[in-house]
Amino acid sequence: MMKEESMKRGEFLRSLGLSTSTLMAFYCLGTTMTACGSKDDNPDPANPGGGGGSTGITGTTTGSAINFTVDLTNSTYATLKTAGQFKIIGDVLVAFTSGSAYVALAKACTHEGTQLQYVSAKNNLFCSNHGSQFATTGAVQNGPTTGGTIAALKAYKTTLSADGNTLTVTA
Repeated sequence: MMKEESMKRGEFLRSLGLSTSTLMAFYCLGTTMTACGSKDDNPDPANPGGGGGSTGITGTTTGSAINFTVDLTNSTYATLKTAGQFKIIGDVLVAFTSGSAYVALAKACTHEGTQLQYVSAKNNLFCSNHGSQFATTGAVQNGPTTGGTIAALKAYKTTLSADGNTLTVTA
């Protein structure tokens, strides 16, 4: 009589000798193992935002010609309708500030390029690398704890549609 053995996905992958970093590389590159789970478990690299064929973003989100529209009804970006929330979209940090205004600023600290975070309690942007802080206008509030001066962040224009369902960000 034969006994059927089962193995969990992680055990199987470890048995192949794949390291954690290799597995993360597969995940981050969008490679999916469709035989290992349901369709809902695997993101579609061609459609990272989900939502029935729409990513929730149209336009250019990187480079020097920033010009995009965010669908705030898309599940990926719906949190942007809540004050204090933010999303990184391409090269831009978009926040619905604690003051209930939309701002869009360069996502990288001008000191060493670390990705910034919006801090709703202080209504500013914070760099976790060396403690720099920026106002929602992009102005430097505090430079890096290592000393020196840094440049202000590039600010982008935001326009909310009349129905409040789309946000346009332009250079």
